[in-house]
Amino acid sequence: MNPSDPLSLPDPAGFASAYFAHLTRILQSIDTSQIARFIQTLQEARRREATIYFIGNGGSAATATHFANDLAIGLHRDQGKPFRAISLVDNQAILTAISNDHGYRDVFVRQLRALARPGDVLVGISASGNSPNLLAAFTYARSIGIHTVAITAFDGGALHPMADEGIHVPTDLKEYGPAEDAHLILDHLIHAYLTRAADQTKT
Repeated sequence: MNPSDPLSLPDPAGFASAYFAHLTRILQSIDTSQIARFIQTLQEARRREATIYFIGNGGSAATATHFANDLAIGLHRDQGKPFRAISLVDNQAILTAISNDHGYRDVFVRQLRALARPGDVLVGISASGNSPNLLAAFTYARSIGIHTVAITAFDGGALHPMADEGIHVPTDLKEYGPAEDAHLILDHLIHAYLTRAADQTKT
């Protein structure tokens, strides 16, 4: 941020208002057709009982866990097929074993080799789109017929163009806060839509 940037205001209330306004502009710039396609991908995966894997690093790892929880548990219904959603960032023993023995770059690839099947879905969440372990996971996934989805920010990095589909949040480079805010809002938006869709089918 430069000194003239409204987000640099020293007054906390003014900064908060400017931050909210800035985040609103970012959210309004997202292509909603990308959101619609991702929702369709999730629904199709549930119909064919495919597994949806979520991966990410840092704040994006937390969002990956949140996404998987909202799909697999938050959308669970007594009737109908559940979403088979798993976050590959949650098992500390697996993460540390792979990182220690093979390097952090392979932390998701080796899990996919053990668990994933052709026709599954891999969702990579990354603000930069340049995390080596996500790029390696997408390369492997595509080689065995796993559908890939990139949820990115900044300029999309290398991950965005190599994915089968994606949702891009256009932010400035290294604007991690608004990027991760938007990614979590996407989770809640999609969860809200799928909840209402499920409720409509029951009425």
